[in-house]
Amino acid sequence: MTLHRDQPAPEPPATTLDCLIVGGGIHGVHVAARLIGEAGIPADRLRILDPGARLLERWRSRTATTGMSHLRSPSVHHLDLDPMSLQRFAGKRTRRTAGLFTPPFERPALELFNAHCDHVEEAFGLAALHLRDRAVGCAVDETGMEVELGGGGVVRTDHLVLAMGIGERPRWPDWAPREDPGIHHVFDPGFDDWPVDRSSVAVVGGGISAGHVALRLLSEGHRVELVSRHPLRQHQFDSDPGWLGPKFNMKFHREPDFDRRRAMITEARHVGSVPPEMGRALRRAIARGRLAWREHRVTGLERTTAGLRLSLDQAEALEVDRVLLATGFESARPGGPMIDHLVRSESLPCAGCGYPIVDACLRWHPRILVTGPLAELELGPVSRNIAGARRAGDRIVEALSPPRRAAV
Repeated sequence: MTLHRDQPAPEPPATTLDCLIVGGGIHGVHVAARLIGEAGIPADRLRILDPGARLLERWRSRTATTGMSHLRSPSVHHLDLDPMSLQRFAGKRTRRTAGLFTPPFERPALELFNAHCDHVEEAFGLAALHLRDRAVGCAVDETGMEVELGGGGVVRTDHLVLAMGIGERPRWPDWAPREDPGIHHVFDPGFDDWPVDRSSVAVVGGGISAGHVALRLLSEGHRVELVSRHPLRQHQFDSDPGWLGPKFNMKFHREPDFDRRRAMITEARHVGSVPPEMGRALRRAIARGRLAWREHRVTGLERTTAGLRLSLDQAEALEVDRVLLATGFESARPGGPMIDHLVRSESLPCAGCGYPIVDACLRWHPRILVTGPLAELELGPVSRNIAGARRAGDRIVEALSPPRRAAV
């Protein structure tokens, strides 16, 4: 079942839930499928709270905006239970369809991945469990939790899974005025509403989003200047594959100091990098004179009669019609005031960086579990991506599964 935009959102349940998941993105949808399919939580005792018109709305919007064709992750990283589910869904065992997967690691096409997400939503009836609202308050009492909704009303639940990402706060540099119609962040609403006439565009950023957007704009006939503070960095994944197994995780989990864990995460992430095939495409565009890569820091911006002038350190100013920011997201802990209040009211443990200190099952409190960025001091640098969602699913299923009776 798919909930369309013109359908009313499901009403908050009248009874206490077994579990409420806050966040309907990659992590929230995967955890919901795992809890229904493996932990035995009845679907009518679970809800996914997210303000989007449909589940995974932000994922779909942002990947479409950047012009992504294939994922950076391998085909075993998806939202279903069985790691081979995506390949079976594609009919890969009986035929090979050009473009569905690309080397290395058989990375799926975005269209295939999204169709498989639809399949998972339908298989577990997740659209019917979607509450189109946001949490604005949360309180714990003797019998459970009460979550206050922005649209009014409350939801009572035995357990809460916080599956919120950092995507609500795109990073705007200080020099970029928000009110100028010629400047957009690629992850702010309105990017695709820009006029389609060909123009000169400065894309500010040097990572995978900047690369995707630059290549998309080139294909649409725009003149593109890519401005980055660093040279082109190339890595297949956003962190070393050793973080997916025991190679690095053993040392990470033996480290008792959470400030040091934070430093290990920061050091491990290939921030501002692009995968090899994108690196090749960008270099070809540069060599053919279709793309200019300017390795400079932006120091200011002003509007002129001709358009926008970007001031660069140690270089002449750059004049363009439009500026697109591909500068990522703010690093602040997700959840905003609601989580701030919950930390204070329940004395939830946090590291010096403000992020949760949780147990091996990702419990921040006997009734509160986390995934995504909130789980990274336990799961390491992969916590934010699809592999991290699957790893979190393992832990949360273990925490919320009914206890097994010993054999007599």
